[in-house]
Amino acid sequence: MEHSRRTKRVTERAAVSAGRTSSPGLLRRRSEPGLRVELPDSGSSSRRPQHSSRSSGRERPTDGAQSTESLLRSTELDRKLDKKKQRTTGDGGPPRAKHILDSLNTGVVIIDNNLLIEMLNPAAENILCISESRALNQSLLQLLGDDQELQDILQRVQATGDNYANELRLSPNEVHAAERLVECRVSRLTDEQNRDGLLIEMSDVTRRSKISRENALLIQHGAGRQMVRQLAHEIKNPLGGLRGAAQLLERQLESKELTEYTDVIISEADRLAALVDTLLGPGGPPNKQEVNIHELLEYVMRLVTPELGENIRITRDYDPGLPSIALDRDQMVQAFLNLVRNAAAALGEQGQITLRSRAVMNYTIGDTRHPVIASIEIEDDGPGISPELQDSIFYPLVTSRPDGTGLGLPAAQELISRHGGLIEFDSRPGKTVFQIRVPLTDAGHPHG
Repeated sequence: MEHSRRTKRVTERAAVSAGRTSSPGLLRRRSEPGLRVELPDSGSSSRRPQHSSRSSGRERPTDGAQSTESLLRSTELDRKLDKKKQRTTGDGGPPRAKHILDSLNTGVVIIDNNLLIEMLNPAAENILCISESRALNQSLLQLLGDDQELQDILQRVQATGDNYANELRLSPNEVHAAERLVECRVSRLTDEQNRDGLLIEMSDVTRRSKISRENALLIQHGAGRQMVRQLAHEIKNPLGGLRGAAQLLERQLESKELTEYTDVIISEADRLAALVDTLLGPGGPPNKQEVNIHELLEYVMRLVTPELGENIRITRDYDPGLPSIALDRDQMVQAFLNLVRNAAAALGEQGQITLRSRAVMNYTIGDTRHPVIASIEIEDDGPGISPELQDSIFYPLVTSRPDGTGLGLPAAQELISRHGGLIEFDSRPGKTVFQIRVPLTDAGHPHG
């Protein structure tokens, strides 16, 4: 019965929309998926409905008189058919489509064949840091710093019609202080007038990439720590026997010239034992007390300043609102000493070291999300860390300096990890930043 009523209404709507033709035929409403109506037609009008744009999904007459009753019936039918279309296809016309685009967390950019921007949704505005009104008719490539790899991908999609995905690094700007990693998916798009363009979907994966990198650093640190413990065990036990044998031999020797050799053996055994102790770091859990991190950094700088070259400048950029943190003062002093000395060694005789502190909200370290952490950065403008070493700098005995031991960074990472923290770094020629992340409180929640 319901189907009969619906058929009757569609019949009336079709008759009004199409007018009357001079010969019998079939009328069908083609734009409503799953709903087709056929009926004999009579009448004399030769007018045919014109198609509206595909975004509306409906055919409408261009002219022709309609009675008030027919108009009301037509309006009601359109409303019901729109509801049916939304349920069956999700296509409710431009307003609904725009609402969906505006609600997406994924950035959507539409550009024409000249790579000029035609549309941005709000997520894309946030990623690109520009409003749609300002971006319209601007070159996407110029907006992104003429990225050559992206340009090649866009041209490839234009030429082949294939879909491509790639990661794009966005440089810091006045809105975002750090570099961001954006995943882009590009596909060809044809509009209702058969004009070709490109559809670009953008997702900011900076946080996901950062968590993945932090987990890799934690794994690397765990492997390095296990290696250190095995080395310490293999080295320290024989050293004790070696030193004891040298002492016994020294007592049996009457010649002073010969005892000088045993003195060398004992001295070198002590040096190796001290090296192993440095590898292992201070023993026991941290003895935490409330510490003002800025006072601690200033204490470290007083220790390091006499070692610095004459032309090395120190710049401070502290967050005065950063509260005190529960830390083991001695362990943290050692960790910061290692990092500052590392920066000074990279600079040589001239350059700049910047000390920076910030509070960061909702930060994930490993598998734990902390409501707030302290971020301490030690930055230098030296030549940077060699790309070949960047994946292994937290392993013991890895160094690029002839006089380096390769123990400072592994020891610092070990000390920071005892406080539930992590050391990250970003290095390129002219700028190397080591970032020490330490929770302000022990309260954290598993990330998931």
